[in-house]
Amino acid sequence: MEPIAIYDAPATARLLDFGVLIDALADAAQEHDAGRIHAPVRTGVPLRDNGVMLSMPASADDIAIHKLVSVCPANAARGMPTIFGAVTVCNGATGQPEFILDGPTVTGRRTAALSMLGVRVLHPGTPRAFLVIGTGQQARFHAEAIGHLHPQATLYVQGRTEAAESAFAAHLAQSGVHVTPARGAAPDEIDTVIAATTSKTPVYGAAARKDRLVIGVGAFTPDAAEIAPETVRASRVFVDDLAAAREEAGDLLQAGIDWAAVRTIGSAVADRQARRIVPEAPVLLKTVGSGAWDLAACRVARAAPRRV
Repeated sequence: MEPIAIYDAPATARLLDFGVLIDALADAAQEHDAGRIHAPVRTGVPLRDNGVMLSMPASADDIAIHKLVSVCPANAARGMPTIFGAVTVCNGATGQPEFILDGPTVTGRRTAALSMLGVRVLHPGTPRAFLVIGTGQQARFHAEAIGHLHPQATLYVQGRTEAAESAFAAHLAQSGVHVTPARGAAPDEIDTVIAATTSKTPVYGAAARKDRLVIGVGAFTPDAAEIAPETVRASRVFVDDLAAAREEAGDLLQAGIDWAAVRTIGSAVADRQARRIVPEAPVLLKTVGSGAWDLAACRVARAAPRRV
């Protein structure tokens, strides 16, 4: 048996093209809804200083994966990344391990691609101005995805301080992505808002608008909510994984939404493919993550030109 190949962050990123990822996620979202991808709600064990270690397995006929990651917010003060982890990719029939990907890179790129899938199937028009709230790793992945997929759109960033916004913009400029600091005031022209923070309290509370898609990706525990309850309740709500959202989507749980009215992004993909007309209304997409999305990313990596 040959040694298992292990791909670091740069190598993993090269395998996960954002455009290909979006298509793979569109397929996986429908497979997940149909029960053809098995991905239980993640389990976690606590670490010191409010950290957590998360286990996320998933399987389909062709592939099986397991992602093990740790999330430690206190690492920021230590000058360390807040997320560590790895994704093991196995043959779906034999279970034999094939290769290992960098966990934070898989998480970051598939989460950003899932948001971009949301833009594809839920946006009321052509996105022209994005606001990313947050200046951490997940915000960076989203900015890179927007720069790659929507280069003509204006991209604003809103951080805790103007210094954080400026540093974020300077970092993204190195990869050719132009970011404009919001400096505390989100322009009215923004038609897509993406909240990607670790905040426990709402960072976005503007009134829901039919011409503005709101996406929440940062909060994934019942006690955390990035989007204000009033905004949530005034929106048509879509989620990535219904079972996981009912346990983990603090934004929705704290707003006391009617779960019977919540739909999955897989159903939105199906509507778009069938060209079904969806009534105009403010839309909120809330994602909490699923092993199914990691599985989709691993399919992309597996099918990519020879891994290097």
